[in-house]
Amino acid sequence: MRWEGISEFVCVAEYESFTRAAKALGISTAQVSRQISALEERLKIKLLYRTTRKVSLTEEGRVFYQHCRSVLDGLNAAEQAVSNLQSKPQGRIKLTAPVTYGEQQLLPLINDFMVQYRDIEVTAFLSNQKIDLIEGGYDLAIRIGKLRDSTMMAKKLSLRTNFVCATPAYLNQYGVPRTLDDLSQHNCLLGTRDYWHFVEDGTEKNLRVSGTIQCNSGYSLVDAALKGLGIVQLPDYYVQKHLASGALVSVLDDYREPKESIWAIYPHNRQLSPKIRLLVDYLAERLV
Repeated sequence: MRWEGISEFVCVAEYESFTRAAKALGISTAQVSRQISALEERLKIKLLYRTTRKVSLTEEGRVFYQHCRSVLDGLNAAEQAVSNLQSKPQGRIKLTAPVTYGEQQLLPLINDFMVQYRDIEVTAFLSNQKIDLIEGGYDLAIRIGKLRDSTMMAKKLSLRTNFVCATPAYLNQYGVPRTLDDLSQHNCLLGTRDYWHFVEDGTEKNLRVSGTIQCNSGYSLVDAALKGLGIVQLPDYYVQKHLASGALVSVLDDYREPKESIWAIYPHNRQLSPKIRLLVDYLAERLV
């Protein structure tokens, strides 16, 4: 009896919806409502505020949720630990990642992973849009930069660095920018945003820049920079080989922003299965 309604309550607390919780649990909304009402009656405590538009936790509900979440996580971990002793990783993993990073860095490693673990299937969807993992049924997402979604769990996989660079010929003709103000005298090749990231006097700042080219393709921007059309700010995996060869030269290094973290994230209400944990650990060991 003490377990009845616990799973339903935790699911509603995390989805903030009886309907979505019922869908996730594979039962009816009415059944979810009955179980939670019975739980509240048994505890003699109101756990949820219910309105026609939103479901939220009461103060007592927040305390109860934290304890219940820990108990369910422990139970899931125990079940998976026992199961993992008797079975090898198998099944499907559905993940999403940014387009270029996915193509250049991630998917080659996932292909290597699948060579090693033949019983695992991977469905990968590359998009630069922030996809709702729960709505889309995703097990995992790769995200870059600061994380803003507190409902997700995260593991840091790697770091990336943004470089501002141009060809030696361009810099010889138009001069090397020494300060951020100097960028106003240069043709800045833009991506989807009209500002670049820097650190000045210990403070992170977004500097608005302008130029004759704006494109949502990093490859096209690299090509434009290599042809001497302007100066560009891009992550290391676009420009590293060109910097190493001398085709591009890094500038404004004193203003370079801190390295950005690359994360594997997954819904808080999903305990990592052995196959997903295996993939996340595999990527963390090999991404640089």
